[in-house]
Amino acid sequence: MPLPVVAFLGIGLMGRPMALRLAGAGYALRAWNRSAAKAQAIEGAGIVAGASVLDAVAGAAIVVSMLADGAAVEAAIEAALPAMAPGTLWIDMSSTRHDEALRMHARLAGEGMRCLDAPVSGGVLGAEAGTLAIMAGGSLPDFNAAAPLFAVLGNAQLVGPGGSGQVAKLCNQLIVGATISVVAEALLLAQAAGADPGAVRDAIRGGFAGSRILELHGERMLARNFVPGGQVKSQLKDMHNVLAAAGAAGLVLPMTAAATRSYASIAADLGGADHAAALLALERINPGQRVGEGPDVLP
Repeated sequence: MPLPVVAFLGIGLMGRPMALRLAGAGYALRAWNRSAAKAQAIEGAGIVAGASVLDAVAGAAIVVSMLADGAAVEAAIEAALPAMAPGTLWIDMSSTRHDEALRMHARLAGEGMRCLDAPVSGGVLGAEAGTLAIMAGGSLPDFNAAAPLFAVLGNAQLVGPGGSGQVAKLCNQLIVGATISVVAEALLLAQAAGADPGAVRDAIRGGFAGSRILELHGERMLARNFVPGGQVKSQLKDMHNVLAAAGAAGLVLPMTAAATRSYASIAADLGGADHAAALLALERINPGQRVGEGPDVLP
């Protein structure tokens, strides 16, 4: 049985390797990006670049969006609807606010379409390797319909009804953002107190403090390599979305608020850097203190 035609909207840092994996698995892909050159760059091997959103989604049974934010996704939905057949499944894999995801579900359902909000975690390396964690919100039948596509990209879990995928992603990003900041504090403390921060990291990696973030982002901090990966501006957007969801739920999240302020302090000049640049934000409020001796490697 032939695989369904897929429209893939958003050929950025994450979207590019995801689209290439789907094409490699045999999906006929119609790619679109606001900067057309990015979609044109991956043409071939089952991928056709659409000149517009309408062009990309026409005839597609599944639409995957991997865009900058909820506003971009909602704009793409409005642009796409005139060319979409009833029953088309829209899978939004972007990171958006919970309320935006709920609006997307309602808008698409009102036009006879199906929808999953299915944000991902794992970064560019996970997208390239097909090991993304995919958190899906929607109905079980729609999740089952998307399961073969998800299997190409990573490991998917249905976490609840529409909007729940974004809630799970916000929880993920809360942990990521706060933990990166705490790892930066630990390494700076080790350095300032006279220990070897690299040796301290090695010593604690196998204990309760061990984590993927200590492994990956700790190494980036020690090497002072801030080429992304996940970007400061994306992490800051996610942290603001966490705080918005917390406010809507009547919650106060003090550690999230503190980490958000840290990312905000460097977003203007380091927004494109890896979110391990939380170390640079910390060093700015601790003049004269620095992890390691090497130069900063920035995008």
